[in-house]
Amino acid sequence: MQRFEYKVVPAPRRGEKARGAKTTPERFALTLTTLMNEMGREGWEYLRADTLPCDERVGLTGKATQFQNMLVFRRPLEDGAVLPVAEVMPEPMPVAFAAPKAVPDMVRAAPLVLTPEGTAPALGPARNGVAAG
Repeated sequence: MQRFEYKVVPAPRRGEKARGAKTTPERFALTLTTLMNEMGREGWEYLRADTLPCDERVGLTGKATQFQNMLVFRRPLEDGAVLPVAEVMPEPMPVAFAAPKAVPDMVRAAPLVLTPEGTAPALGPARNGVAAG
């Protein structure tokens, strides 16, 4: 079974100015051709283009979803070769911790009431911090 390694690069957003490429589509095609030929010289085979969502921060607390165009390349791994580790590791997701709120003394959890299977406990208003039952 053939094994591959993959490389994903951002697709160009605009064409570079070049002699002979006068229109925007011609410039863009030339830029894309140059990128693909560079990757091909390194042994990468073009596989596909994908458009993927990417959440980005906006301001201090907001976020917006942008879409990124990516080009996917692959090349065969030699037998026994180990996959390389990605050069750029994603940053861990920030975790927001809120300070625990103080629980007033008068609020206490009601004791757990176990009932035999198939029966339900009586429902009603709580009495002295204990569920009715």
